[in-house]
Amino acid sequence: MHQFGVYSNSTNLLSHYFHLLASSPELRHLRHLHARLLRSGLFSDPFLSTKLLLSYSRHGRLFPCSLRIFHLMPCRNSFTWSTLISELSKSGSSYLCFQFFRRMRYADVEVDNFTIPPVLRSCAVIGCLKFCKSVHGLSVKLGFDRNVFVGSAQVMCYNSLSQISDARKVFDEMTERDTVLWTSMLSGYAQSEKPELAFTFFNKMVHEGIVLDVVVMVSLLLACAQLSWLNYGRNIHAYAIRRLPSFPLVLGNALIDMYVKCGAFDYARKMFDSMQYRDVISWTTLILGHGLNGHVNDALSLFDEMCIEGVKPNSITFLGLLSACGHAGLVEKAWELFHRMRKLGLEPELKHYSCIADALARAGRVVEAERFINEMPFEPDGATLRALLSFCRIYGDMETAKRIANKLVIACPESSGCYMSMANIYSDVGQYYESKRVREYMKGINLQKLPGWSTS
Repeated sequence: MHQFGVYSNSTNLLSHYFHLLASSPELRHLRHLHARLLRSGLFSDPFLSTKLLLSYSRHGRLFPCSLRIFHLMPCRNSFTWSTLISELSKSGSSYLCFQFFRRMRYADVEVDNFTIPPVLRSCAVIGCLKFCKSVHGLSVKLGFDRNVFVGSAQVMCYNSLSQISDARKVFDEMTERDTVLWTSMLSGYAQSEKPELAFTFFNKMVHEGIVLDVVVMVSLLLACAQLSWLNYGRNIHAYAIRRLPSFPLVLGNALIDMYVKCGAFDYARKMFDSMQYRDVISWTTLILGHGLNGHVNDALSLFDEMCIEGVKPNSITFLGLLSACGHAGLVEKAWELFHRMRKLGLEPELKHYSCIADALARAGRVVEAERFINEMPFEPDGATLRALLSFCRIYGDMETAKRIANKLVIACPESSGCYMSMANIYSDVGQYYESKRVREYMKGINLQKLPGWSTS
């Protein structure tokens, strides 16, 4: 506080300093003020201590500084609890957000309309529909269900959990609707199994006088991409050119995605080249579009350009490239990319391992693929095993097929697909008696109760 030339303990003055220090890249002044609060006894003021907690969090010190302050606070009010819950949600600590919300309820602290939205955001991140409905019920009980901020968060949460009808019910029951609420509902339709409903809903938005802003355009472009409606997408692009002096990054990326998914790669590349700033999403969208449409050489060239530009690829970038290489038969290139991930500090996940196994199997190297999944640090999922089993059938490798089928039965005991695949494999190699035995075995058992199947 020396640099301010004042030693006042005034609550309003100290709160003002918190506002200044929260945006400072230096922690030195914040720590000094923290010490002043402790020495003066003002740390017991819940408003000031909560502002301190918030300031540390905005400096990236949520763990452990903000949590430690919370636990040391002699007095916590609703503002304190809501602030911590919000910061936990923003930081991606969704489970901790739930935990502290439950603790808040057990402590009988009053929940307000600022507490509910971050909890709902965490529900969406984790994918917990049961908790989402529970929080929804609580907001109705407390009378917050008509609050526009709570309503928008509830709509967003239901949409994220693919509960579009529940989201629409919340929307229809709202007496007040702002732009955020409208666009949240539109976004839900755009990402649903029936994206064409986004345009029906958009017509309603136009009738209500909602302005076609960037968020609305992005949602409509997403629907166009899902439906491969190129002409609609181009019309939105033209509207954006007329209305906007420059394109925000999120809109540029949405246009690239739409053009790629509509197969208009020339338009996608023109949009990409016209962007003043391109992030990893811009590059990855274009790379995945080319790779998944069979243009693997173009995808690899774009990847090289991306690295030269100094943009670090992410796990999704590599996933698209590995899948493209596998489908193109470029097994060695896939291996090279797989090892390159680790050099860039990216740890391969199950889906990356599955791409390598798929690439090996597609090339007829099913024994290598089996060895690879046995040695990987994850248990193979049903999709990976089913893919390997189908390639065993294509290449007539009965012994490997039996071992893979046994793994598949253990991984997916309720699925009859592995039995059908084995029966078909036996038929393909002329072992009709064995094929018939498998089919009869399927009829005589309850698959849901089957723990495994011996291939001996």
